[in-house]
Amino acid sequence: MSEKALLVANPPSACKAILFDADLCTACLNCVEVCRTDVLIPNPKQGEPPIVLYPDECWFCGSCVAHCPCPGAIRMEHPLSQRATWKRKETGELFRIGMKNPPPPNTKPPVC
Repeated sequence: MSEKALLVANPPSACKAILFDADLCTACLNCVEVCRTDVLIPNPKQGEPPIVLYPDECWFCGSCVAHCPCPGAIRMEHPLSQRATWKRKETGELFRIGMKNPPPPNTKPPVC
C-alpha cells in the first residue's frame, strides 16, 4: 500500500506574517533555509516567491528579511497587538518602533 503525504495550509486567518514582493523576489530560497519555525516552503512553480504555509506560527524574528539578498522583497507584517507605540507627554507626538525618522532620545533625568 502506498501512502502519500500532503502539505496542507492552515485555515485562513487574519495573520499575514510575511509578505513577498513578487517583482523583487529572485526565488533564491534563502528565507526558506533560515526560517526558524519552518513557516515557509519552496514554491513548486520555478522562479516564484516561497509559500507562507503556516503564518500563525511565525515568531516575527526577522531572519528571513535579514538574509534576503534583495532589499524590500520580504516584509514583516506584525499583528496590531504587537505594534508598540508611545506618546510623548510634552508634545503629544506619537511614535512607533521601526519608524523612518525616530525622535531623539529623551535625555532629561526623571523628576522625583
